[in-house]
Amino acid sequence: MAERLTAREAIALLCDDFTEHEAAEPPRAGDGPLGWEGYGAARERAARRTGSAESVVYGGATLGERPCVLISFEFGFLGGSLSQSAGDRLEAAYALARESRRPLVSLIATGGSRMQEGMIALSQLQRVARASVLLREAGVAHIAVLRDPTTGGGWATLGAGADVILALPGAQVGFAGSRIRPMDADPAAYTAEGQLGAGQIDAVVRPEALRDTVAFWAAALGSKAPAEAAPPPRALGGAGRPPGSGWDAVRAARNPDRPRAAAYLDDYFTRREPLRGDRCGGDDPGMLCGVGLREGRPVAYAAQTGTATRPAGYRTAARVVRLADRFRLPVLTLVDTPGAANDAEAERAGAGAAIAELFTAMAAARTPLTSLLIGEGGSGGALALAAPGNTWATPDSYFSVIAPELAAAILKRDPAEVPRTAGQLRLRPQDLVDLSVVRGIVGPAGT
Repeated sequence: MAERLTAREAIALLCDDFTEHEAAEPPRAGDGPLGWEGYGAARERAARRTGSAESVVYGGATLGERPCVLISFEFGFLGGSLSQSAGDRLEAAYALARESRRPLVSLIATGGSRMQEGMIALSQLQRVARASVLLREAGVAHIAVLRDPTTGGGWATLGAGADVILALPGAQVGFAGSRIRPMDADPAAYTAEGQLGAGQIDAVVRPEALRDTVAFWAAALGSKAPAEAAPPPRALGGAGRPPGSGWDAVRAARNPDRPRAAAYLDDYFTRREPLRGDRCGGDDPGMLCGVGLREGRPVAYAAQTGTATRPAGYRTAARVVRLADRFRLPVLTLVDTPGAANDAEAERAGAGAAIAELFTAMAAARTPLTSLLIGEGGSGGALALAAPGNTWATPDSYFSVIAPELAAAILKRDPAEVPRTAGQLRLRPQDLVDLSVVRGIVGPAGT
């Protein structure tokens, strides 16, 4: 279990200049809307113990150099539970962020809706959902930090509905709280680390790194600068002249010593932060996604690593493209896959629908897209990540409607005919330029 911070201790991890806003809601005395015996006295004790009048505090602060609106939950106040007064404060915080066009950062620690207020408390989730929609329509970013615990409606609205979801190590995270889970449930599934593995959050961040990480995201998603297309990366690994034959191109792209996506991203960006998971229970390590800084400018990226891309990878990439489109970030994609995963598990996970989702996200994007083919370009599983009209290639890459071996098999050719088939497919980088499939071939110093 992670250390349970107070609301103000959590705020202190991020900034030194928090200005708390006074709640505008009328004081609610007595035992609440249900007349729950002892509820009023419990609230008074919680207020004396925590120094907070409710389970939520909010106000303004500066993260890095970016003015933001902060929400922080006080778990010591009746388990950080959501009440009507807490809903008033959350709605006010969302409105402040929306009207001032400042990123919203939620530091969440809650056990769910307050039982002593019954359905009045539960209905606050609808208010939060509506406030989230208005914030999204206004183009204002929401960054969530999951503390211990983040459960129930707080996870299912403020947490899981945020644009970027970070968590502190060891935090309990899940819709089901610790006292209502099945007795035989795997406890690891209800942790920040378990949710990261299941594609539900973007990163687990140590407390000492939280200030810098949240400031990065607030700046990246709050800049609103006009998006200009990102230049394609330079070719790495001493790639020289384009290959002489189609089969030479295939062998060069399949060379195990060829530079992969991580090397290209490290060479291109001075800093990058990950965006992980498809929010449907999957995370594909073969698709690296996130936002990086290129000459001080944020650029979203999605990069295949040379493996067969799984449905979760396509869905994650589509999520990143849509996020970049909303916040006017240019997008860089690196294409490198022998093709989409085609095993039974991939089919059950919706491979076709996931690829279609990415094709649609790329086609619908208004922000500029740039793609670089850095290795294998295997059929539609690779094309889904390629920017229409702005795809480039390295000398050690190829793009093909189908792998040469599969093409030969379909044509009932002898395996010895695979190299000739590769030539007929015109898959070399220079062929792709001639066919207007790519714009050009990048060299070691760029295009």
